[in-house]
Amino acid sequence: MTQQLAIIVLVDVGNALSSRALTDNTYLFDNMKLHGSENQGTGDLVTAIHGAYWRDGSQAGEQVLNWLPYSLGSIPPTVPRSYHAIRAQQTDRQALADLAELTNGSRPSGADAEAVLAQIQKSVGMRVKTARRTRALSGKILDVTGKVVSDHSRETHSYPPPVITDICGEAVDEKIIYPAAYGSPDLVTDGWYWSATVDTSRPGTYAYTMEIQLHELAQRDGEMIWEPVNLTCRSTLRITSDPRRNGFTQAGTGYLPIAPSPFA
Repeated sequence: MTQQLAIIVLVDVGNALSSRALTDNTYLFDNMKLHGSENQGTGDLVTAIHGAYWRDGSQAGEQVLNWLPYSLGSIPPTVPRSYHAIRAQQTDRQALADLAELTNGSRPSGADAEAVLAQIQKSVGMRVKTARRTRALSGKILDVTGKVVSDHSRETHSYPPPVITDICGEAVDEKIIYPAAYGSPDLVTDGWYWSATVDTSRPGTYAYTMEIQLHELAQRDGEMIWEPVNLTCRSTLRITSDPRRNGFTQAGTGYLPIAPSPFA
């Protein structure tokens, strides 16, 4: 049976944009630590993949890799994709209610009114305009707590999640992995993820490169935009011919041993 292997690509987007490099700003994890993966939580992850044959000599199923990119210091990825739009609508409704109170005379006038208007403007926040191909990133700027940001130069803002745009390198050139982007109806992720089948019949260590696109907030022609920044990140796969082991006994697969009951 094919096993699903997951690789988490956690990027410190702020520092990566400052240094224009993913080196020392990327943290990789997988779910194969008990099977020999090394350097978990670093940029030098070596993902262990089961070999081609089981202990009984039968051919192993092809393994499947899934890459999941996330941003460190941004809004948690567990919130729905509609979260940004919902928060923007909430702040717009609140600003309209405050403005209605001001125009109806229930708020002070003069200098105090200007202060109220300034507060309303701050509560509305800043909007980002993007090109058609990145329209999904348009909307208001939020911080990591979901509050709108009115001055990005003074307030910390949340970055859009990293986007893997390609997977290439030795493992692909040698036809060890066959990566592709797939669509998903998942309401939490962005609907696209990278996956690859692995040829487990050729043990060895193979490097591969992920091309990752980050987005930096910039001002162009008086408008705020998310400007794409393309960087690369390397990682490694190690395919072994070791037989599959039981996670409890570290022996071959089969029934778990049952100790005799002391009350028998």
